[in-house]
Amino acid sequence: MEYSTERFVREITAEGVEFNGGSVYAELCKLTDVRKAKGKRYSLEGLLTIILLAKLSGEDTPYAMADWAKNHQEPLVERLELKWPKMPSHHTLRRILAQVVDAEELERLVGKYNQSGDHGEVYALDGKAARGTRKKDDEEGPEYLLSLFDVQQAKVLSQVSVGRKENEIVRAPEALKMAAITGKVVTADAMHTQKRLSAQILEQGGNYVFPVKENQLQLYQSIQQLFAPEYPKPGFGKIRTDFLTAQKVSKGHGRLEIRTITTSEMLNSYSTWPGLGQVYRLDRQFHWWRSGRCYHRSHEVEYGITSLSRTQATPLRLLHLRRLHWGIETGLHYRRDVTFQEDATRMTIANTGKVMASLNNLVIALIRQAKFQNAAQARRHFAGHLAAAFSLLTTPFSQP
Repeated sequence: MEYSTERFVREITAEGVEFNGGSVYAELCKLTDVRKAKGKRYSLEGLLTIILLAKLSGEDTPYAMADWAKNHQEPLVERLELKWPKMPSHHTLRRILAQVVDAEELERLVGKYNQSGDHGEVYALDGKAARGTRKKDDEEGPEYLLSLFDVQQAKVLSQVSVGRKENEIVRAPEALKMAAITGKVVTADAMHTQKRLSAQILEQGGNYVFPVKENQLQLYQSIQQLFAPEYPKPGFGKIRTDFLTAQKVSKGHGRLEIRTITTSEMLNSYSTWPGLGQVYRLDRQFHWWRSGRCYHRSHEVEYGITSLSRTQATPLRLLHLRRLHWGIETGLHYRRDVTFQEDATRMTIANTGKVMASLNNLVIALIRQAKFQNAAQARRHFAGHLAAAFSLLTTPFSQP
């Protein structure tokens, strides 16, 4: 069935569900459909809507999606106004994901859609291996996808395919260009601590908080030496410093974590790093407890840089910003791996893995839009409330 653009704005059900401009459904209608009209039973946006509804309801494989659609045939036919009442098979869904949907076009569409609505202050840049795309006996390993993730709103603002992990550095500037980062703080791991990327973030109106490791050896050694313990010689006074310190203690699940950060502006005057505002040393102490006794301890030290000045970021705020970076692990990577079974689902044909990753990114953002914090709980809810899931796909992101 073909749909016109006017269909976005007219009511189609008694419950008053509308296909509004700016909604997920309206955006899906903009995707390029390379299929010929002859023999086409389902529109591309209709098939993708069925896939998204199935994923919102807890189904992740083409087999499970096809079974879900068959079990919900009557309401789907009514709500999508399908002239062909039979639901698509898993072969059809696989073919659409592998051969019809343009992976890069979908990535751009999801990123553009997610850039509407509310945003947090921290955008985390990090790559993830799409392990489900690895073929048997493939020595090169799986492909990697680099994402810019709004940690507080759980929205992937841009995603680019990087091939192998070492290509992340090359593709990171492209991922940033695809998003508006004015007034935001970009965080990343030490791989992305690069002068070029730091300069680009500043040019786009943002700020950065990056850890520093041996890949930037001169900078690393300078920060390490700055925060090294002092052993004054007899007759000489202690060297004056501008150090500021903050500490945060958290505990739970049998673990006590003590995070102590020390900041300094003393390297600003002679460092050539673009826009350097502060450097820091972050000490993390971990204590694991069982039956009232500490059975294991560990200690980690991280050195880092930020373009935020002390008036913009106190040590306590910098400690908070750095911790928020790990939200991409729990809010995106973990959810895709565990809740959406992305790594366990075999998607080795053509661009199926990339397409599915973009759809997972979209569903995660929709779940947060629906005010759920727990993705698994949200999927259980939508499994029993199809009308609510359908409404989520037909309401613009900017609306509550």
